[in-house]
Amino acid sequence: MRPALLGKTIEELTEVALSVGLPKFAGKQLAEWIYLRRATTFVEMTNISGKGRTALAEQYCIGRKQPVAEAVSEDGTKKYLFETAEGQFVEAVYIPDDDRATICVSTQAGCKMGCKFCMTGTLGFHGHLSATEILNQIFSIPDSERLTNIVYMGEGEPCENINAVLRSIEIMTAPYGCQWSPRRITVSSVGYIPGLKRLLQESDCHVAISLHNPFPTERQEIMPIEKVYPISDVLALLKQYDFRHQRRISFEYIMFGGKNDSLRHANQLRRLLKGFDCRINLIRFHEGAEEKSNTHLSLQGSSPEQMIRFRDYLSDNGITTTIRRSRGEDILAACGMLVNALQEKE
Repeated sequence: MRPALLGKTIEELTEVALSVGLPKFAGKQLAEWIYLRRATTFVEMTNISGKGRTALAEQYCIGRKQPVAEAVSEDGTKKYLFETAEGQFVEAVYIPDDDRATICVSTQAGCKMGCKFCMTGTLGFHGHLSATEILNQIFSIPDSERLTNIVYMGEGEPCENINAVLRSIEIMTAPYGCQWSPRRITVSSVGYIPGLKRLLQESDCHVAISLHNPFPTERQEIMPIEKVYPISDVLALLKQYDFRHQRRISFEYIMFGGKNDSLRHANQLRRLLKGFDCRINLIRFHEGAEEKSNTHLSLQGSSPEQMIRFRDYLSDNGITTTIRRSRGEDILAACGMLVNALQEKE
């Protein structure tokens, strides 16, 4: 299989150019064609010599692969299925919303974090995606040119695949790449500290932490990561960084009726996040996930009224809190529901 150019840095593209007998400046030309002009063939690269294009085509490929399946929700959300180089399948979700258009990308095939409320975890772990495969989800959907935001919130734990994630972010934000502001990118994590530390140090993107319960023993019951990397350690790390200006920190909180939605939980959440300039996103639990997860916990979603009371308590106590609107639930595209259902229909 020929190496892909999508996912290579400017230094690597320059090495590619030199390796096929092109001048050094052709590395910059390759970057422009691949990342700005979104070329899918070497034939399009008209300012590169014909001989050079032939040599490139013989030894390399662009690295773009179209989705193999698509599903469209009644609310306009679209879910795409991509095949990886290893023959696995991953899903990406396109979410249009007035003047915004967001893509939720996967970073791993499946996931090993084992969160008890998440359908993706039932897939098991089948490997890390390369930067090429992460970027391909962004570049190869039909609405790619309309995108305004990227969230790394699809299949997998982004901070466990931090090398590929950081490389993809570099290419999206670099002057030689897509030239996006890092403020248009959010990376989610359950609190995998080794990768989270690198994300905080090596990027300026927004960060979203999956919290879901402020009490360690209760959190561990639904999120095994708590045993290895306690939320207290995650917060201690986050406190070393400044989120008072352009970079934002948010906390994701799926609400389970009778499990984490009481005033006791809201009050402890307020105490836990004291001193953070942050936002809490309350998320309705999608009970379809319970059917797939085979968990013994019998989870169910909080009532809309309880979610409102929970939100108002936190907001009244100085923490900006919103209830996130679910999108794409009818096509299993909402939070925690990515389970390659498109593949099952093939």
